[in-house]
Amino acid sequence: MEQLITELKKILPFKPATGIGDIVLIVAKEPRLLVYAFVGDIVRDRTRRDEWWHVTLHLLSVPIQTLTWTLRTPQFTGQEIFTMEGKERFVQAVQIHSPEPQPSLESGDQIQDTARTRGLRIVK
Repeated sequence: MEQLITELKKILPFKPATGIGDIVLIVAKEPRLLVYAFVGDIVRDRTRRDEWWHVTLHLLSVPIQTLTWTLRTPQFTGQEIFTMEGKERFVQAVQIHSPEPQPSLESGDQIQDTARTRGLRIVK
């Protein structure tokens, strides 16, 4: 599992922190699983003395499945590989690079040719 995580860290832009609205990669050894999930909520578990969190994850699968795991901060921020029911798991947020913000379109507006607005030209 450690070798797989090391390889993934070479090819994916992971974030150091995880927050609501982030996309996380979930890796499991048994059953073999590599899936993205949307973080819907992170709520403190006040029933525990130490700092634990209820992390609601929406698996980006068909159909979308929602689950809530109770984890410590190092477990849902990729700082450690942890076990659930004796099986290794890894969770860490990935950095999604979004394009430059575009103006919203009103009814009847037309999309501008981005090549012209950015000073690009077509070369034949």
